[in-house]
Amino acid sequence: MARNGNNFVPISMAVVLHVVLLSSMLVAFDFARPTPITPMAIQATLVTEIPEAPPPVVEKQPEPEPVIEEPDPEPDNSEELRKQAEEEKRVQDALIEKDRLEKIRQQEEADRERKEREEAQRKKDEEARRERERQEAERKRLDDIQRQRDENERLRKELEAEQRAEEIEDEERRLAANDSPAMAAYVFAISNKIKRNWSLPASARDDLLCVVNVRQLAGGEIVGVNIISCNGDDAVKRSVEAAIHRSSPLPEPSDPDLFRPLLELNLRPEQQY
Repeated sequence: MARNGNNFVPISMAVVLHVVLLSSMLVAFDFARPTPITPMAIQATLVTEIPEAPPPVVEKQPEPEPVIEEPDPEPDNSEELRKQAEEEKRVQDALIEKDRLEKIRQQEEADRERKEREEAQRKKDEEARRERERQEAERKRLDDIQRQRDENERLRKELEAEQRAEEIEDEERRLAANDSPAMAAYVFAISNKIKRNWSLPASARDDLLCVVNVRQLAGGEIVGVNIISCNGDDAVKRSVEAAIHRSSPLPEPSDPDLFRPLLELNLRPEQQY
């Protein structure tokens, strides 16, 4: 089509030039034809001047329509165009399908990342919940331990207070018992039994005095003898220890409150009370 547009102007000019040349030839041909000769008669007649015949009127021929040169017929490439169109459509469809698949892939990737984020957040929330529960349980355990410690401390203090009260009461009873006639009778009975079992050596002095700690069990069984002081010789000391061991078991007090696991006795050959 571009070629036809470019050839239209020279073709039109060529047609007009041909028309002009043809018209010129027709006019020249008409003037070149011989005019017929009319014989003149000599007559005595009035000759009037005959006007010169006008030249023949040449009818203007209509200009022929410009001959438009038909372009050379283009080769039939409809099949090729069809194949090309099909190929272009196939490529376009492939691009559309590729774009569709890419969008699906991107959506699936976005969904996967979203699910991973949600799963990570769920795990994080679950761990935070478990940590809160662990901390709460640990706090409760520590609170329970502290309450138990406080309770134990309270009970310990109460028990210590009760024990101190009992000890004070016992001590008061013992102090009262030490100065009581019953305690004097209890010590007198023990001393008399030891004296009956004491064989004094010849080296014993008249002012002999031995202070002895005697350890006994409930029931009077003697388990230990320790001479604190004695103004006698070794023979006297040995005689004191022997007399005490021979006196086991010691007499029991009339009142259980008078019992002492550790007794301090002042032993003389002649007991004076």
